[in-house]
Amino acid sequence: MKSGKSNLKRMDNVGIVVESLDEAVVFFTELGLNLEGRAMVEGEWAGRVTGLGTQRVEIAMMVTPDGHNRLEISRFLTPPVVADHRNAPVNALGYLRVMFAVEDLDETLDRLYKHGAQLVGEVVQYEDSYRLCYIRGPEGILIGLAQETANQ
Repeated sequence: MKSGKSNLKRMDNVGIVVESLDEAVVFFTELGLNLEGRAMVEGEWAGRVTGLGTQRVEIAMMVTPDGHNRLEISRFLTPPVVADHRNAPVNALGYLRVMFAVEDLDETLDRLYKHGAQLVGEVVQYEDSYRLCYIRGPEGILIGLAQETANQ
């Protein structure tokens, strides 16, 4: 449903803050994202955007195989991290999860378990459409996985 005129073009990325950028990159690479690049973001301009003042942040930009969606993973060097929402329950306010569509849910889970992933609840079948689950990934980040089952 479209309402009114919009200048919105697309969603560029979702950002996640971690302690270990290397571990997160390995995990999301195993999931199937590609590392698009790594960079240090620092300087007065960056602090003006975030409202944090002087900051120094190492980022990794991951991209889905189709090239349409990105995950920006950040590790703050300065200022230090002040809150931790990684292990919040599924019904906590704020960020919930990032959902990825996969071709083979069981195979994907087997690979991610080797990198510390833990199933939150169970793998469930939703009608004749999807097999779904939530996992905790690196540092407790909540990730949804969905395998389309309709017409298969």
